[in-house]
Amino acid sequence: MNDTLLLVGHGSRRPGSNDEVEAFVQLWRQRHPDWHIELCFIELAETLLDAGLDRAAAHGRRVMVLPLILNAASHVKKDIPAAIAAARVRHPTIEFACAPHLGLGREIFAIVKRRLDSLMREMAMPDPRTTGVILLGRGSSDASANGDMARLARWVYEDSDHELVDIAFTDVTHPRLESVVQRQVRLGMSQILVQPVYLFSGVLIERIGAQMARLRPVYPQASFALGSYFGHDEGLLALLDERATAAATDDSLLDCDGCAFQQAAAEHVHPHGHDAGHGAAPDHRHHHHHAAPSAPTHGGGGDHLHHA
Repeated sequence: MNDTLLLVGHGSRRPGSNDEVEAFVQLWRQRHPDWHIELCFIELAETLLDAGLDRAAAHGRRVMVLPLILNAASHVKKDIPAAIAAARVRHPTIEFACAPHLGLGREIFAIVKRRLDSLMREMAMPDPRTTGVILLGRGSSDASANGDMARLARWVYEDSDHELVDIAFTDVTHPRLESVVQRQVRLGMSQILVQPVYLFSGVLIERIGAQMARLRPVYPQASFALGSYFGHDEGLLALLDERATAAATDDSLLDCDGCAFQQAAAEHVHPHGHDAGHGAAPDHRHHHHHAAPSAPTHGGGGDHLHHA
């Protein structure tokens, strides 16, 4: 691959979390020793977008930006396209292109499903009919980003026998974890699996651990299992492989960066339209349930579901 690949993470107030992202990127470099892979962050880190784009531009004639972000809210729709537009002005001889963000498609669903299956094996009574599931995201002010979490919950519901699959949020929007746990206990769940939909560790992951510690004594009639953030999951590395390979052949590039989301991130507004579903996963759902879901469709998600 002749492109310089620039991974863009969110950044964290917790330095160890940024180090964890660096370690993840180093794993990816080891898988592809012939690729030139750089890393920068949107905020809360030493190397930010502008510096990362400049550094990547120094290594070749085309820079491929790969957002290491789960949901398409303001960072994907505005901040990254604006930074790319400014980089094109600074480096007129360099071609800059942007691949779709990681998204909450079938690849992430597979990771979540594996984590939930593992949590179920930890439970004393692995009965999905009495075991509720809560997918926990950061939350966003962007309604469409929240909808991605609702879709993910629906996939989990339709691919399992859990009678309750809900979503909750650590910040920005509602419902919060405490209220969803209360609801599930009232509806008869004796076991509750809480799976964070976060890429890496951070301040909010620590907050989730503290929340769970408070909830356990409040609801002694229920058993809880808390899943881990995705971290160095093989599924994430494989998803990056797919994104980079597709981008190298121009199969998945965003034609004008953020206008896939009908956003004018640069100074010029594009008059043409794009399908807002760039990179979205096909909706291949399994239909083996005979009853409607109890309530899998709360809003959820956010553009920095990974760490903060």
